[in-house]
Amino acid sequence: MTARTPLTPWSDTRATEVAAGYADMPGGLLPLLQELQATFGFIADSAVPIVAQALNLSRAEVHGVLTFYHDFRRAPPGRHVLKVCLAEACRARGAEATVQVLEQALQVNIGETSPNGRATVEPAYCLGLCASGPALLLDGRPMARLVGTRLEKLIAEVER
Repeated sequence: MTARTPLTPWSDTRATEVAAGYADMPGGLLPLLQELQATFGFIADSAVPIVAQALNLSRAEVHGVLTFYHDFRRAPPGRHVLKVCLAEACRARGAEATVQVLEQALQVNIGETSPNGRATVEPAYCLGLCASGPALLLDGRPMARLVGTRLEKLIAEVER
């Protein structure tokens, strides 16, 4: 398993450059926020006025969209991002127990980043792996049947 490609450290100057590319795009708010997150791994609070100015929107409109969609991060992620499926099918197959094991082993609550910065654990709602849950995405890669030794191996690799 390899970690994600290193992300660019947050820069208001770089964020302003990215935002300028969306200034004339109708409906450009979501694509702009997605590009900022793809570039930096998260969207800093200082992005709200930058995006609002570039798209001629109010700060409230930008903040509302940023906080409505749970996939937008407001803080830098860990080296690995685990999106754990908490939909009904995965829950029926033991997702809650998987979350408890992850939280204890990685010393993190779901929705947070571990103190050592190695992992961010986030909730997801249906990854399309319903027949083989509990499932998660590890740095965008689907992983299924995460119980027992499979889960232990995943944790060991994330902790390296």
